[in-house]
Amino acid sequence: MRTTRRVALGVATLAVLAGCGVVPAMPGGMPEDFVPEVEAPQLADPGALSPDGVDAAEQMAVRIRNVGCGQLTTGSGFALDERTVITNRHVVADADRLQVTTYDGREIDAVSAGVTDVADLALLRTAEPLTTVPGLAPVDAAVGDEITVVGYPRGGQLTTAAGSVLGYELDTLGSDLGMVGRSNAQVDHGSSGSAVLGSDGQVVGVVYAMDVWGNSYMVPVSTLHDLLAEEAFEPITSCRDTAGD
Repeated sequence: MRTTRRVALGVATLAVLAGCGVVPAMPGGMPEDFVPEVEAPQLADPGALSPDGVDAAEQMAVRIRNVGCGQLTTGSGFALDERTVITNRHVVADADRLQVTTYDGREIDAVSAGVTDVADLALLRTAEPLTTVPGLAPVDAAVGDEITVVGYPRGGQLTTAAGSVLGYELDTLGSDLGMVGRSNAQVDHGSSGSAVLGSDGQVVGVVYAMDVWGNSYMVPVSTLHDLLAEEAFEPITSCRDTAGD
């Protein structure tokens, strides 16, 4: 979840925002005191991931800084390929500048961003290459499968959270997502956009919400596959361009 969001009663708690246009190139330096210094990843609970899977999870996860018009928020994401990052639509909403930070401390500008109207997903293109990662699973995880969430809760250091898939149900946010996955992996504000990994380290979903009972919700990888195939990501507009609307 973006770190400025608050948990509300109900199943899921995140607002859904969208726009159109292109995020401008990032000028100037970023604040240095908002995000903690990079520390050793806290991967004490890797779930069913192998040591190689843990290493790949470290490398694929990114922290996303959204510098908006009057606020700075953080979220999580993951590298789909060398220059593409997947995250949530609400993580990039109301942005003026976007930047990703890798597990080893590299700060990389996002040169463009696109979102979908039918799911809480966003796609960023980066100015520099990212580390190659295992990629997307071909099908959704089955109920009962062990999963591991990897991301940057509260904009802090890289962490993992293990759990299992509890089931699939209709999206309760009314975001036209269709069926979404629910797991007992613990997430927090700033975890939105985190990769949900199967035991082989491939992505089986994207975290987009949590509830007050400690459950996390994910966009299934099948939905991501469909939207990528349809090229359904439309460019977003800088908050500066909409400020006068």
